[in-house]
Amino acid sequence: MSKTLRLSEKWFHRGLWLVALVFAGFLIGLGGTLVGDLPKVERQLTMEDFIDKAAAGPLRAAVTEADRAGRQAQRDLDQAELKLQAASQASQNARETFSNWVTTRHATQQPDQDAELIARTKALDALKAKEDAEQQKVDAQRQIALNARQAHEHELRRLGVLEDDARVKLRAEYRRVELRVFGYRLALTLPLLVVAGWLFARKRKGTYWPFVWGFIFFALFAFFVELVPYLPSYGGYVRYIVGIAITVLVGRHAILALNRYLARQKLAEAQPDQVRREELSYDTALARLAKSVCPGCERPVDLKNTTIDFCPHCGIGLIDNCRACDTRKSAFSRFCHGCGTAARTPDAPSHPVTSVPTLA
Repeated sequence: MSKTLRLSEKWFHRGLWLVALVFAGFLIGLGGTLVGDLPKVERQLTMEDFIDKAAAGPLRAAVTEADRAGRQAQRDLDQAELKLQAASQASQNARETFSNWVTTRHATQQPDQDAELIARTKALDALKAKEDAEQQKVDAQRQIALNARQAHEHELRRLGVLEDDARVKLRAEYRRVELRVFGYRLALTLPLLVVAGWLFARKRKGTYWPFVWGFIFFALFAFFVELVPYLPSYGGYVRYIVGIAITVLVGRHAILALNRYLARQKLAEAQPDQVRREELSYDTALARLAKSVCPGCERPVDLKNTTIDFCPHCGIGLIDNCRACDTRKSAFSRFCHGCGTAARTPDAPSHPVTSVPTLA
């Protein structure tokens, strides 16, 4: 159709399409902000909202106490092991010293050193007893640390059961919240889509068509971008079923529209030539002729063939002759391209238009 428009009209149309896109962009921005804020109407839920607080409180206190006792037991164990290490080192050193002393005594064979031998043996026994005592403390402390760890793990397992149950309830509530938020989006988007459909059907060619198309773009964006990605899946069943339903609805509408179009075309082709011409707009006729199709039935016609004056499909006149200069021209032209005479119309004068008076 752009070939039939005046140059200024083309640029105006392009500017108006730009207005439509800018208008749609602002509407999309506003709609996106609104849709993005919709989840805020729901309170943010956590696991604490679903856990059994009466049972979880004592368990958490027990876990905390067991953890504290475990850390204290580990610190005491570390101290006991250090003391055991020191006692073991002292006992080891004493044994080495005693062994060296006994070897020297056997070499010198001095009986007067028997008392010292007894004293050294007692001291070595005392060190060994101290080492054994420290070992017993370490073993006891290890048992305390083990009991603390086991108690901590036991309380954690009991608390974990409660938390797992709370997580299940939280996930279920999240699904319900998602459904409610999707319902909010649906309640906001569907009316926009209905209004956009009505505007497309009734107002898309009106005076304010840029705003109409801008709103249509916005409604489509809101549906396919702001709504469809948040459609609950449930394993894909919902999305596939909704896709099938939309496809059936769109396909049914397309089939009915095609049948209505064919019925209108059949009815139009049965009307007289002049009536059909009057129902065709000038721009529509020129646009179809530019595509080498009949303006009446929209079937292909070889307009370059100079022997074809009427559509071979519906019989509407395509070519006629100027009533003034007899030049062969398009039957839909308003003026003769040879002499500029106005084309024949029901209310046109019967003589050629030769001049137009001007005001002095």
